[in-house]
Amino acid sequence: MEWFTAADYWLSRTVFQRALAGLYLVAFLTAALQFRALIGERGMLPVPRFLERVPPRRSPSLFHLHYSDRFFALCAWAGCAVAAALLAGVDSLLPLWGAMLLWLVPWALYLSIVNVGQTWYAFGWESLLLEVGFLAVFLGNDEVAPPVVVLFLLWWVLFRVEFGAGLIKMRGDECWRKLTCLDHHHETQPMPGPLSWFFHHLPKPLHRVEVAANHVTQLVVPFLLFTPQPVATAAASLMIVTQLWLVLSGNFAWLNWITIVLALSAVRFPSDPTAVPGAPLWFVVVVLAVSALLLGLSYQPVRNMLSRRQVMNRSFDPLHLVNTYGAFGSVSRIRYEVVVEGTADEAPRQDSDWREYEFKGKPGDPRRWPRQFAPYHLRLDWLMWFAALSPAYAGPWFGALVERLLENDRDTLRLLRRSPFPADAPPRYVRARLFRYRYTTWRELRETGACWERTYVREFLPPTRLAGAVQRS
Repeated sequence: MEWFTAADYWLSRTVFQRALAGLYLVAFLTAALQFRALIGERGMLPVPRFLERVPPRRSPSLFHLHYSDRFFALCAWAGCAVAAALLAGVDSLLPLWGAMLLWLVPWALYLSIVNVGQTWYAFGWESLLLEVGFLAVFLGNDEVAPPVVVLFLLWWVLFRVEFGAGLIKMRGDECWRKLTCLDHHHETQPMPGPLSWFFHHLPKPLHRVEVAANHVTQLVVPFLLFTPQPVATAAASLMIVTQLWLVLSGNFAWLNWITIVLALSAVRFPSDPTAVPGAPLWFVVVVLAVSALLLGLSYQPVRNMLSRRQVMNRSFDPLHLVNTYGAFGSVSRIRYEVVVEGTADEAPRQDSDWREYEFKGKPGDPRRWPRQFAPYHLRLDWLMWFAALSPAYAGPWFGALVERLLENDRDTLRLLRRSPFPADAPPRYVRARLFRYRYTTWRELRETGACWERTYVREFLPPTRLAGAVQRS
């Protein structure tokens, strides 16, 4: 069945599969190292409490059958192991059906995690990893050439990611239409990287060129993915270059990286397999049936994408099989940060010895330069950015965070860069204050060594202690 496969994408499939396995590994590692404080039994948003009120049909997950922190850790580390095996190419050593089952395992495990992750997992790149990971199940291994229809579906995902993001920008903040959004974006993005300060200080005319190039890449280039080669390869390569530019300019978890991985599936690498086995009939039937299902499920995402009321990062089915994407439809002009502090003083006063908690990625000490974390995802740091935008975003979990800090909870403190209090002496009070942050100028950087300048705005949370706490003499 020569019509069913594309032998000239043999190496493209291999590169795509290994890169996707690497992202799976990062995702499972992020879950394994952070879940106890975020969604564990004593987490800020505990999974058991979530499972009590949400039925399995709305959030399909293994954890509806059983949940414990030990079982969650087992699933996360098992996901790491399977992802590492796929990265090493173990699927190529198995029969076709075995390789498909092996690729199905990380998808099922990560779906189980996302569907109980609540607000900590409410990011577009979670659904994107699941949608792409499901398609990877049907790409086959060395027993068969890549199915054309699955490659088409991968390009269809990439099209929706890029074109959807382009549309939501043009329909959203007017700064995208005026080409001025990058005057603010690098300074106000959720988690700046080590080069973001320099990107912010690029000449404004260059910022205009960046925005214009972004519009072309997202609104025009995606259509070229479905043209003959080598045009499709050139289009995908341009997307890769654009995404690498974004990688350098900020920390966006694995959003940019999985977009690059998708684009790799459209790049035709030189390859010459000497013998291309034919696809077995059962494989053809399964792939065509699944493809028909996914094309049918594309109706809602396409309808949303074409709507004037387009929403971003939405799943239309609980399995996250086909989703809608888009980011930064609006850009903040001012950066606010929530600074969390504690004191060991008996009574909280303005002149008390307030000590600041240091987060790993979000801005804090003005002299501390941002670090590169992506594709690793610092979930608490990202949600702290949303909390600074509006206290409503922090309502479900911020009180629990403060409580854990007052207890010197070990798992919570592991999410931070540094706690100002020793393990055996937790603070008596914790407070949070809102500051406005801005990048320093070149001159201020030379004079002070600080990349940020911050100004106090208002109280975010008044001094708080544990309920029933007794003052110590």
